[in-house]
Amino acid sequence: MAKNKVSGISKADSFEKMGEFWDNHDFTDFDDPGAPDVKFEVSCAVPIEEELFALVENQARLRGVRIETLVNLWLHQKLAEQKQSAA
Repeated sequence: MAKNKVSGISKADSFEKMGEFWDNHDFTDFDDPGAPDVKFEVSCAVPIEEELFALVENQARLRGVRIETLVNLWLHQKLAEQKQSAA
């Protein structure tokens, strides 16, 4: 452990003391049921052709948005078009 560093919950200043602390405690001893749940953002990777990615990257740059934002916008638009033409 880095010099002058102290573990957050155990207040231990060494890995040995930290281990001893957690040998005698459980993380649920420090759980706060009133604390908000952690929110996770799930992302998925979809492989696309390199040239296609470069074109999308360029369009995102021209529009001043992130690639992910542009791709999500385009997918939403395309799905809305498909839904409308199916109706």
